[in-house]
Amino acid sequence: MSTEDTQGTTHFGFQTVRESEKAGRVQGVFNSVASKYDIMNDVMSMGIHRVWKDAMMDWLAPRPNTRLLDVAGGTGDISFRYLKRAGNAHATVLDLTEPMLVEGRKRADAEAMSDSLNWVVGDAMKLPFEDNTFDVYTISFGIRNVTRPQIALNEAYRVLKPGGRLMVLEFSQIPNDMMQWVYDRYSFNVIPRMGQVIANDFDSYQYLVESIRNFPDQDTFLGMVKTAGFANAKYRNLSLGIAALHSGWKI
Repeated sequence: MSTEDTQGTTHFGFQTVRESEKAGRVQGVFNSVASKYDIMNDVMSMGIHRVWKDAMMDWLAPRPNTRLLDVAGGTGDISFRYLKRAGNAHATVLDLTEPMLVEGRKRADAEAMSDSLNWVVGDAMKLPFEDNTFDVYTISFGIRNVTRPQIALNEAYRVLKPGGRLMVLEFSQIPNDMMQWVYDRYSFNVIPRMGQVIANDFDSYQYLVESIRNFPDQDTFLGMVKTAGFANAKYRNLSLGIAALHSGWKI
């Protein structure tokens, strides 16, 4: 039997693909959208993603003299927010897609905070860091793009110090069928067309919408956080469940 026959499959949007293909496909999506990523976030969410990220920081309560690992950190949004609130802290932005990091380095915040930042190309499922290295691990709108999210959560647990904090911000499911139906109509009919107009890329934003719909609901993902070993794990819905924050501690 060939390797292809025995290899597992996973979702890429609504397509079923071999696990070995997903990372490359995701890289292709973000290579394509990198230069317009921040603009599209504002347009797609009508700016609400900023409110969600501020809510993330409110719950996280960044402290001085801490080390943040911001996985799938892309253009640095979460790291910039963390450093501004923490004062004297350090952030490592890790992303699988180098063009996203390149865009992040161009931002004025990156230049102003250059002494407190470093940028690393790497895989959430195989972090290039020692055990017990970071005080905080964040991943924002990134874990649904990971081939095996459970492995990414296990890696988060490994690299956090005892007493370290996990915080995941991700699109989720609205616990109301009618409202979810309305949101789906907006997502599938409007967002890919916005991608075509603003980023000249319909297919990448079609994938992003499909990936949101395939992601586990809040309680299922909470179980995955607990399986990785995190204690005091809980979640909070944002905007009725369009997005959710999941938190856990390495005790």
